[in-house]
Amino acid sequence: MSLVACGNVKKQNDTSSNEEGWVTLFDGSSFDGWRGYCRADMPTAWTIEDGAIKINGSGQGEAGAKDGGDIIFDQKFKNFELTFEWKVSKGGNSGVFYLAQEIEGDPIWKSSPEYQILDNENHPDGRLGKDGNRKSASLYDLIPAVPQNSKPYGEWNTGGILVYKGTVVHSQNGENVLEYHLWTDDWKNMVDNSKFKGWENFINAGGENGEGYIGLQDHGDDVWYRNIKIKILD
Repeated sequence: MSLVACGNVKKQNDTSSNEEGWVTLFDGSSFDGWRGYCRADMPTAWTIEDGAIKINGSGQGEAGAKDGGDIIFDQKFKNFELTFEWKVSKGGNSGVFYLAQEIEGDPIWKSSPEYQILDNENHPDGRLGKDGNRKSASLYDLIPAVPQNSKPYGEWNTGGILVYKGTVVHSQNGENVLEYHLWTDDWKNMVDNSKFKGWENFINAGGENGEGYIGLQDHGDDVWYRNIKIKILD
């Protein structure tokens, strides 16, 4: 395992866009541009299978795999549209982080909103939280995805995250399912009434420049991601 001080990892990847402005973050065959959170290398629990990134779950909960842990794409993004496909094993749980910071001693989720990835029917989070705010495509533990249109475990879903000057939209399987606005009084009040209360780096997601990393979560289950693309918005 190659450990580094958070925030001191040299940027490894330069992206280039196609004619429509979309940048491929995962090409289906290599981990170019990806690394572990607070690491210079990739945790070996993450592999490539049939053109998809796979976290090989430990079955022991969050980051329980030997040489596992969350991963990030090694470039910060500010205003963007992110699209991806995902599927989970039975009872699977993961998440897509955005505007994340690397902070010494803190896990990624203490600074980052999370697009929930879940088998709603078979994982306990599908019945926990409030009003379904832990189901897939929700802003984890804060805002439920409505409508809840995810497909069963083992089937591919499409996901999307739009971030533009503080406005955030989650989409799932072709429908926008939630919208919220970072850094506003409504945002701060919502966080103050949640388990994230007092987490300054979460409240100020994106840090001073309103930008951060995109990450994928190791929650101890088999989960796959593919066709991960981003468009930078001016």
